[in-house]
Amino acid sequence: MNFASDNAAGIAPQILAAISRANSGAALAYGGDPWTQRVEARFAEIFEREVAVFLVPTGTAANALALAHLTPPWGAVLCHDEAHIATDECGAPEFFGGGIKLVGLAGEAGKITADTLRRALDAGPWGGPHHVSPAVLSLSQATEAGTIYRPQEIRELAEIAHARGLALHVDGARIGNAIARMNASPAQATWMAGVDALSFGATKGGALAAEAVVFFDPARGAKMSERRKRGGHLLSKHRFLAAQIEAYLADDLWLELARHANAMADRLAAGLAAANIVPVWPVEANEVFVALPSQIDARLKAAGASYYPWTTDALPNGVALARDATLVRLVTSFATTADEVDRLVAIARAF
Repeated sequence: MNFASDNAAGIAPQILAAISRANSGAALAYGGDPWTQRVEARFAEIFEREVAVFLVPTGTAANALALAHLTPPWGAVLCHDEAHIATDECGAPEFFGGGIKLVGLAGEAGKITADTLRRALDAGPWGGPHHVSPAVLSLSQATEAGTIYRPQEIRELAEIAHARGLALHVDGARIGNAIARMNASPAQATWMAGVDALSFGATKGGALAAEAVVFFDPARGAKMSERRKRGGHLLSKHRFLAAQIEAYLADDLWLELARHANAMADRLAAGLAAANIVPVWPVEANEVFVALPSQIDARLKAAGASYYPWTTDALPNGVALARDATLVRLVTSFATTADEVDRLVAIARAF
C-alpha cells in the first residue's frame, strides 16, 4: 500500500517499451534525432500552436532553468509560499538564476488569489537599485495541496501579472492530472489563459525521467538551448528522453494515466469520508490530505501503508487539527489499484 508519492511508482509499460525500441541502432546525439523532432511537433499539436520545447530529465531542472531564463538576476519570482520551487528544490531556481529571489505569498489550499497578487505587487517596495524587481509569477498545477487552478483563475492572475510586466510560469509536475480533471483542453488551460512558460511534467505521470520546458512564444526560448547545456541538463543520448515523452503523449496516454490516478484518489477520498475521515481540501488531482487520528495512523503503518506526514499554513479558515491527529498526504498514481485503495480504507475503518 504505497501512497507516499507518484514518484514511487514504476514506469508505464508503454513508455518502458518505447525506451527499449529506441535502443535499437544509432541516432544523432544532443537532440538531433527523429524522436525529438516528432515530440516537438506533437507538443505543437497538443497545444494548438507553435511552441519552443526543451527536454530535461528532472522537474527541478525544468523549473529552475525556466525561471532562470525568464528572470534577471535582480528579479523576483512570486509564488505560493509552500510551492515546490520554494520548499523542495534546494535553492535550484536561485542557483541557476544567478541569485534571483523567490517571494512567497500566502493562500488557502495552496493557491494564490488575484487579490493577494494585486496587494503584493502594490505593496512593494520593488525595483531599485535597492530592491528586487518582480519578473515572474509562478503557479503550481496541481498545487502542493492537490488543488487546481481553473482557466478563469489563471486568466485573472495572468492579466494582473502581464499588466505589471511579469511573465507567467506554471510548474506542471502534475499538469496531466489537472487537465484530466478540468473541462478544458491543454491550450485552454495554458497559453489561452495567459501562461507564458510551462514546466511539463511526465515523470510523476508514468515516465522514467522526462520533463519539458515549453515556451508558448517560441521567441522566449531563444538561447534556452545554451542555458540547458550550460546547466548540465542536455543529455547526449537525448533520444531516450524524447522516446519517453513521445510514448507519453501518443494517443493521449498521459491523460489516460492521469484519469486513472485521479479516479483512485476519488475512490480513496470517498472511502475515508465514509469513515468520517474527510479530506481537508477538495480532491482535484491525485492527492488526498486527511487528518488521521493517532490510532488509525498507527494501525495503517503497522499494516505496511506508506505515506508522508504534512505540514502547512494553508488550511481552510476555521479548520484546526485535533490534538491527537496527524495531517498526512496520500498520493495515487497510474499504477495504484482499486484493491490497494480498498485495503487502506478497510484498515482505517476497522474499529
